[in-house]
Amino acid sequence: MQDNGAAQIYPWQQSVWQTLTGRFPKIGHGLLFYGKKGCGKEAFAQYFLTWVLCLNRELKHAPCGECSSCLWLKSDTHPNYVHITTDEDNKKANAKIKIEKIRDLLPFVQQTGDGWRVIVIEPAEALNHASANALLKTLEEPGERVLIILLADHYLKLPATVRSRLQYFALDRISDTQALDYLSHYLPSSDTVEKTLLLNLSNQMPLQAIQLAEAEWLSKRSEFLKDWQKLVSEKNMPMAIATKWNKALSFSDFVQMFEYLLCDLICVKLNQQVKNPDLDFTRLAECYSLDSLFAIYSDLQQAKQFIGQNVQSNLVLDQLCIKLMNIEN
Repeated sequence: MQDNGAAQIYPWQQSVWQTLTGRFPKIGHGLLFYGKKGCGKEAFAQYFLTWVLCLNRELKHAPCGECSSCLWLKSDTHPNYVHITTDEDNKKANAKIKIEKIRDLLPFVQQTGDGWRVIVIEPAEALNHASANALLKTLEEPGERVLIILLADHYLKLPATVRSRLQYFALDRISDTQALDYLSHYLPSSDTVEKTLLLNLSNQMPLQAIQLAEAEWLSKRSEFLKDWQKLVSEKNMPMAIATKWNKALSFSDFVQMFEYLLCDLICVKLNQQVKNPDLDFTRLAECYSLDSLFAIYSDLQQAKQFIGQNVQSNLVLDQLCIKLMNIEN
């Protein structure tokens, strides 16, 4: 299971943890843990399933970490735990969980024996129509002491038939105070302005904010904005600027930075709040119409697909800088 860190319960997840452990085992057999990327739902799910399978869970509301079950999980050899995700050789953004993987669950679900059995499916949005329908039968007729946990960023992307058979638990309900307190603990040297910026860029998800704090592009935003303004005002040297940024950042880092800046330009045009309050977009926003900014965004999404098809990133950046220079208000 992909994880934001060690299996654990984050401060903003305590109430869900208390609800689940307090009601167990009368919690139903199908659970949906959902929340924005960076909320820690993977770590929560791992901690919860470890507790469910722990042989000493009756002693405390935490897995003991020492019984045979806990040790099996640590070594990834637990016979009563199955993790289902997209194929390792097909990790594209639109990769799907194939029906065969769901069908293969049947013997695991129907077997009898001591203890609980746990299945984790993530990302649940990767279930296609066929695999979702196959999962319905398992959800409708589970074996005894079987727990099926689905993880999703956007639960509404799941078929309504699947959602109706699950209990939902949001794991991204984080107050401003909780988010700032968590960042203060892990980024003690950051001031309030920097922490607010990081939370803005991470949709108020502190785990994502901590990762962003280490991003190389974060300190280069202002410099790129100046180069962008130079492109527009002087109408020359697009190839030189493209070459500079192709060397300065990896393509994925550059795209992440550029998307944030482009979206803020669109926000300025729409009189909405920007995510980069430390930058001034006023002059640059005056140079573009809203339609032209949306066109740039569309071109960028297409460029990302080209990179996925092994087109060289320097060629993509060359074309992008030429478009930034030539698009008129």
